[in-house]
Amino acid sequence: MQFLKSVALAFAVIAVAIAPVLAHSLEEVDQDLRDKDKYFQPVDSEAPGFTLQDAEGHIVSLASLRGKVVVLNFIYTNCPDVCPLHAERIAELQTMINQTPMKAMIEFVTITTDPKRDTGEVLRDYGKAHGLDPVNWVFLTATPDQPEDSTRKIAEAYGLKFTQGDDGMQMHGIVTHVIDQDGRLRARFHGLKFEPVNLVIFVNALTNRAQKPHGHAEPSFWSILRGLL
Repeated sequence: MQFLKSVALAFAVIAVAIAPVLAHSLEEVDQDLRDKDKYFQPVDSEAPGFTLQDAEGHIVSLASLRGKVVVLNFIYTNCPDVCPLHAERIAELQTMINQTPMKAMIEFVTITTDPKRDTGEVLRDYGKAHGLDPVNWVFLTATPDQPEDSTRKIAEAYGLKFTQGDDGMQMHGIVTHVIDQDGRLRARFHGLKFEPVNLVIFVNALTNRAQKPHGHAEPSFWSILRGLL
């Protein structure tokens, strides 16, 4: 079964690479994922803005990323359990997407909720340790003039609570957010059990800007692919 999944993922990358020939509309993909992936939550609202800095001290805002699809997640580097797994899931998604023309259309953004400890050097080392490619991935933290809880408040604006304990650990959930080219939050993928190919398919629909469904005379490639999964 694992072999079949690996083959299916490989075919998914090939299929996305020759989009938009095989492109489905966003509406079709949205409905398909509603029916088949319980970890997928469709959204259509203005994404909360942010202005933060990267490991080199360069300012990055959500507004500066307009024109690209943004895959956003929140972690902190001292997290001993789910954060490293989340980082590795993002790296897996990035590897799949970066084998396709979508590489230039997607920006992966990770925001730390512990800016006090997560210095520029820590951010750089964390990305390298978890296989994240800086070509289209950035790890953001608070600027020196922002309060220490500023990034936790940004996470809360996205519906994700990070509660800090006395030991420095934070209780929190795991969500991967997808923001479209116009700065609208379009989806949340909850936890770590969603199929990576589902997020790739959703992002592909956004990059193709196909909004209306179209008919198929026979089962589509994506239907066959989902059958394998």
